[in-house]
Amino acid sequence: MIELIKSWYRAKFSDPNSVTLLLMLLALAALLYFFGTFIIPVLVAIVIAYLLDWPVTRLQRVVPSRQMATNLVMLVFVGVMLALMFGIVPVLWAQTSNLVQEAPTMIEEGKYYLLHLPDNYPNLITAEQVQNLVGAVETKLFEFGQQVVSASLTSIKDVVAWLIYLVLVPLLVFFMLKDKSQLTAGLLQLVPKERRLINQVWEEMDHQIMNYIRGKVFEITIVGISSFVAFTVLDLRYAALLGTLVGFSVLIPFIGAAVVTLPVAAVALFQFGLAPEFWTVLAVYGVIQALDGNVLVPLLFSEAVDLNPVYIIVAVLFFGGLWGFWGVFFAIPLASLVKALLNAWSTQHQEYLASEAE
Repeated sequence: MIELIKSWYRAKFSDPNSVTLLLMLLALAALLYFFGTFIIPVLVAIVIAYLLDWPVTRLQRVVPSRQMATNLVMLVFVGVMLALMFGIVPVLWAQTSNLVQEAPTMIEEGKYYLLHLPDNYPNLITAEQVQNLVGAVETKLFEFGQQVVSASLTSIKDVVAWLIYLVLVPLLVFFMLKDKSQLTAGLLQLVPKERRLINQVWEEMDHQIMNYIRGKVFEITIVGISSFVAFTVLDLRYAALLGTLVGFSVLIPFIGAAVVTLPVAAVALFQFGLAPEFWTVLAVYGVIQALDGNVLVPLLFSEAVDLNPVYIIVAVLFFGGLWGFWGVFFAIPLASLVKALLNAWSTQHQEYLASEAE
């Protein structure tokens, strides 16, 4: 057993490049674990910088300098963000407020419908089962309401921090884009010279991460707008809010679509009952989800995602449990990183076996 461990250690870590890669991973994991909450603005800025680096690089070919390209792209980006903030956010806020006010009525109607299920389908469900289900739902809703109130009270003190982030993040993005070469050179000076495996992993991940972030933004936009237009045509209430929820649901592969189905179905049922309009809304929503999963995702992520769905779901659960929203958002790139690391160490192991054979 000891000889087996020694053989494994020599195969994996006899090369200084392997040790350097391991130390870099441990340092990065420690940084995220102990200081993750403090460097969230930096992580957000890195995500946005990745997204905007593509248009800056393309625009740099037709303007005199990278700084001018950065200025133009940032001007457009900030303008779009302000338009969204002052154009869409008030609508979403108003619809959310109205939905919260109508939520008790919707819950009572849903409760009434459940309590009458034994009368309509006595062979499928009993009154006792319905009472247990209603009690469990009421308990969960009460706990959720308490969490919302608690979060609202504790979030008041974070308003100033969010206002600071609204200033700091754009500044970070601007300097990351403008001084990309200098920042990259400075980071390379901190990495040991034995970084062949680090370069191998980085080259494999860099293109995937950029494609993933850009593709995910396009997917959210396309699915959200399509859902909003469809719900508006079908005269479904809270179309903007529900369309936004459907758009952002794609952040969580597989699970998000299932979760967001509940509010869409609840609003449609409350508005239309079991009329044909209700089933039309569900059918159109199902078509949107099917087109997203079978057409849009393969087109946008053909180069960025090469993982089995089981690995994706496990990555969402694991990294989401570790880092919340950002863990979910980066679940697929992080899973791809794990795959790239395994590939790098596998390559190292094969090289070691080849050298031993010689």
